[in-house]
Amino acid sequence: MSQKAQNVTDYPNNNTIFSVWKFKEGAEIKEAFEALCGLVNNLNNSFKVRVNAGPTSCILGVSHDAWLKLDLPTPLPKELKNFQEIKGDKHTAVSTDADLHLHLSAINSAICYDMAMAISKVLLPVADCIDEVQGFKYWDGRAIIGFVDGTENPIGEDRDYFGIIGDEDPDYKGGSYLFVQKYIHFMKDWDTLSTEEQEKVIGRYKATDIEMEEGKKPANSHTALTAIEDENGNELKIIRANMPYANPSKGQAGTYFISYASTFSTTEKMLKNMFIGDPIGNYDKLLDFSKAISGTLFFVPSLDILDNYSAE
Repeated sequence: MSQKAQNVTDYPNNNTIFSVWKFKEGAEIKEAFEALCGLVNNLNNSFKVRVNAGPTSCILGVSHDAWLKLDLPTPLPKELKNFQEIKGDKHTAVSTDADLHLHLSAINSAICYDMAMAISKVLLPVADCIDEVQGFKYWDGRAIIGFVDGTENPIGEDRDYFGIIGDEDPDYKGGSYLFVQKYIHFMKDWDTLSTEEQEKVIGRYKATDIEMEEGKKPANSHTALTAIEDENGNELKIIRANMPYANPSKGQAGTYFISYASTFSTTEKMLKNMFIGDPIGNYDKLLDFSKAISGTLFFVPSLDILDNYSAE
């Protein structure tokens, strides 16, 4: 059984490149995919040896439709599907079409560049890069809006438990569900709020990153609506690897939201709480200052599966 996971439980690094690809119509994609699988393994192994500069990772995700185009194993991973938009009364989590997702991460931006160039050489003949985002660490892990991002991430052994598929889907043990959204923040509107008003939107104190007390934290705050429990009251978590990005000369700044999880249903419930509301209409106030312009679900196969498809 496939067990060895890609580096989905790594903590966010200083520099990141996210690239999203769509296969060209009629392209011969299987040979390129086999080369890509081998390259992903090679890049991960090579930089561990070449560079003593902290963790480096290259993570490959495959969408539902790409899985079928590539004639990958059936039955598919249990929760791999095309993400359907989630439409609330005011805000929408849009669905966007893509085939492959690459998440490149390193302390040194030169490493991300070299990995991206190597991947592009393999994919450009058969696919178009429909989005590329260069993320960076902002101060002490804060989003562009000034609050620490990912405070509720699982730590230690819980990262494997919540981030990697286990015996519940034995054919895909070691895999993970990857969901991405690219958000644009309306910084001019956000910056007009006082610190106290911003804290009520997020549900945390800005300077200390401490969660607001019950009774003070609004029901439509971001932290209130993204705290998920199962039917027995056990907290459910996802691994967020979010990174800020910006184009200051164009007045653009945002967050690339990226989650890894052993089940997509947890992420999906968070999204429904945010965009539709819990109860309905009590949507995430942060969405009044942010807009999701993409939304795609991918599956991250185990390293064993990548090995099986790697070109010799």
